[in-house]
Amino acid sequence: MKLILATHNEHKVAELEAILRPLIPELEGLESAASLGLDEPLENAITFEGNALIKARAVAQAAGVPALADDSGIVVDVLGGAPGIFSARWSGAHGDDAANVALLLAQLADVPVEHRGAAFVSAAALVMPDGREFTQLGEVRGTLRFERSGNGGFGYDPIFQPEGFEVTAAELAPEQKNAISHRGRAFTAFAPVIRREVFGA
Repeated sequence: MKLILATHNEHKVAELEAILRPLIPELEGLESAASLGLDEPLENAITFEGNALIKARAVAQAAGVPALADDSGIVVDVLGGAPGIFSARWSGAHGDDAANVALLLAQLADVPVEHRGAAFVSAAALVMPDGREFTQLGEVRGTLRFERSGNGGFGYDPIFQPEGFEVTAAELAPEQKNAISHRGRAFTAFAPVIRREVFGA
């Protein structure tokens, strides 16, 4: 059975395929909503789970196949949980990683290191063509650096230092990052549900 990832972000497709392939032997590959020419739905929920479900529902209904989605972002303690669901468009332009990071760094410029706690949060959602829905949350805590470091990853990875590490998420090898990341944790926990519901395994 075909499984579609409800995203237009090719970074997410590659990352999730790397996470899920070892856990789901039946998975031959992930196709994105973009590859099917599907439009992105309006994400107007107030939670990560709500937005992930909006994306997965849109693809499941349009394509008539199981749809997998992720909605994720960074929550900063001193900002009361912001950017949160607005992480991808924090600077005003959706998906402008450099501008989003620059704005967040500027907002936290005078915040001392002991108050720069943050967490990456990911909500995974699976929607089946018959309307059944499943969700799973994943989180990794860490601190925010004062400047970018590292060329890997995407989004806020260059300024996020996960707990237990001396480097940013952008400096971790992909397999290291996937093992501890919010998305890795969410989808690793979610893999048995995907196998059962999509592949009958």
